Amino acid sequence: MKNIDARGQACPKPVMMAKAAIDEGARALTISVDNSVSAANVTRFLTKQGWTTEESGQAPEIVLKSRKGEGAEERIREGTLDDQSLLIAKATLGGDDQVLGEALMKAFLGTVAQRERPPKTIALMNKGVLLSLKSHSAHESLEALRDRGTAVLVCGTCANHFGIADAVAVGILSNMFEITEALMAASRQLCLG
Repeated sequence: MKNIDARGQACPKPVMMAKAAIDEGARALTISVDNSVSAANVTRFLTKQGWTTEESGQAPEIVLKSRKGEGAEERIREGTLDDQSLLIAKATLGGDDQVLGEALMKAFLGTVAQRERPPKTIALMNKGVLLSLKSHSAHESLEALRDRGTAVLVCGTCANHFGIADAVAVGILSNMFEITEALMAASRQLCLG
């Protein structure tokens, strides 16, 4: 059993520490984190690796006990999603006109949501995280994509920067490691912003 103290570590360091332990051959981990976002990020990463995880405690002392095994791995039926990822770093599409830009973004995401095979991942970073708010006109299109199996990853650092982490209505608060892995694993990437 490898013990990892990731308390006080900024996102995505707790995930990177868990990954390093797995890469070194660990088959069981006890990871201490100090907040629920880090706990969720680490748990999600471990689950994707086929590990089972039990969480105990509460901030500032959350303990994750995890073992390599036949855990409930996050899977989406093969063939239903396009092997493409979108990185959206703005809340608008195009130039300086805010009203037009928001209308274009809404139309773009609405069109993407209607595709026969939607993208596997949409990552929201910088001002793109504002799309995850219920008040943004593109919110319903993101919900439709999520409901069809698209992973909507919202940069937690960005959401905290803009003071909206508690208001994110669609997608999951994520970290740079998870976002980078999802984007780079796709056969095609598209960046807006």
